[in-house]
Amino acid sequence: MFEETRRYVKTLGLPEGDLMDLPTSDARFPDGSTYRIEVPTVNSAEAVAALLETSDKLGITINRVTETYGMFRHTRQELREYCRLCNEYGAELLLSVGPRATYDTGATVLSPQGVRISYRLRGMEQVLRAVEDIKRGIDIGGRGFLIYDEGMLWLVAQMRKDGELPSDIVFKTSAHLGHCNPVSFKVLESLGADSINPVRDLQLPMMAALRAAVTIPIDIHTDNPPASGGFIRVYEAPEIARVAAPVHLKTGNSVVGAHGQITSAADGERMAKQASIVVEMVSKYYPEAKQTERGSSDLRIPVV
Repeated sequence: MFEETRRYVKTLGLPEGDLMDLPTSDARFPDGSTYRIEVPTVNSAEAVAALLETSDKLGITINRVTETYGMFRHTRQELREYCRLCNEYGAELLLSVGPRATYDTGATVLSPQGVRISYRLRGMEQVLRAVEDIKRGIDIGGRGFLIYDEGMLWLVAQMRKDGELPSDIVFKTSAHLGHCNPVSFKVLESLGADSINPVRDLQLPMMAALRAAVTIPIDIHTDNPPASGGFIRVYEAPEIARVAAPVHLKTGNSVVGAHGQITSAADGERMAKQASIVVEMVSKYYPEAKQTERGSSDLRIPVV
């Protein structure tokens, strides 16, 4: 079926369909690793400290910590503590842009149509404020930023290219953008994304097709809070690593209720334990997979 269309999309560098044969990806991170462990929704300095200290005790490496509450809702002192801790433990740090639809004065996001808007920015002033939020994050030492709006992604990537923002910063796009197919991924990559988080419920053949469309890392949830579906797919983590490499396996969110909430030290400890289960599963069922070692990620966090 659809052979003519399949032939055409192939000429554009796209897969001809979802890859039901689940091919093994031979792409890797720059250090040669297959996967990295990312823990999102780490929304207080206390949670970061507990996460990294507990992971150290458990003998596992957390490669990336992602804050999702919003930079402009944290004090500069707390953001500096994020940077200090991630620098000490050799973890990447992604800080989320604060201005977003749910923090705006518009009411549409609270209506049934709100799911279509997601966290996207309303009006040019909000875009400018979001850029300023990134500049604030850079000023305190941040080098990685979580983006919720495609237009803003294009703008800040252009600013990075033109020297208006530092050349060593990276941009990750959120699952809240709602992208879930290879064509959308190709667009996000062209706009300047350095890694992309698809929606959380994609199946393995769909993930394999995403990998066939882009070269940048993909960030895939292995567990989720109830607000995002609540599913836990740790037994799929080895196959996710195999077909989607290089991939950030996102874990730990199943211990909290929702994406944007403040998390505690106790939450951080539970996140580390959940991450240890994912590492266990990958190590057992896909032992060839290599995880990036502590302190060997590409994004170095300075302490200012």
